[in-house]
Amino acid sequence: TPARYLAALDPDQRAALQRLRRIIRTAVPKADERISYGMPAFTLNGRMLVWYGAASRHCSCCPGAHPIQLCRAELKAYSTSKGTIRFQPDRPLPATLVRKLVRARVAEMAKRTRS
Repeated sequence: TPARYLAALDPDQRAALQRLRRIIRTAVPKADERISYGMPAFTLNGRMLVWYGAASRHCSCCPGAHPIQLCRAELKAYSTSKGTIRFQPDRPLPATLVRKLVRARVAEMAKRTRS
């Protein structure tokens, strides 16, 4: 479970990811949680929404390529790849940015559903 995943982390990573989890949960209250690809994740209407997790030297948030592309200017201070944002536990992603990323992902999913 996501709670078990978080419990196994170092306290600083756990705190950073619990904060991220709360922000995502608040932004999308109807989302469900699960473990996917070994990481905690949120799904919406049965489809993957966003993953998050910890590695040895960073935490990550994985909203997919589209939200990262939309927010690239706001993400300049972070290490990113196609679908992943890496951050240090003591320098978490701002809550407003997380909400914007999640909203962009929800909108992307809704557009694909309508197509």
